Amino acid sequence: MPDPEFLQTLFHSIDNKDSSAFLQYLAEDCTFRMGNLPAVKGRDAIGTAVAGFFDSLQSISHTLTDSWHTADCSICHGSVSYTRHDGSVLTVPFAVILKREARLINEYLVFLDISGL
Repeated sequence: MPDPEFLQTLFHSIDNKDSSAFLQYLAEDCTFRMGNLPAVKGRDAIGTAVAGFFDSLQSISHTLTDSWHTADCSICHGSVSYTRHDGSVLTVPFAVILKREARLINEYLVFLDISGL
């Protein structure tokens, strides 16, 4: 079971658009899938994809509504606001499933609709 601040610090790294801090949560062979985009495999490939996504936005802000944890999985949901470089904002609900092994995430699944971006 993760420590109580696990999700807060994870989403803090995302909201700060800090791909290096984000990658510290991932196992080397992690699989990452966001929405209906193709899955990305491996920490380096995920880092490249996430950094590109972060660069495409002015800012990101998550609000967690609830979360559930087992020994090897965390599930959470809430809303996320994406601020584009033109200042316009898209806010959508999200759900995330994080499967862990040895305190690192080995499968990161994000369910949301970013088609409005």
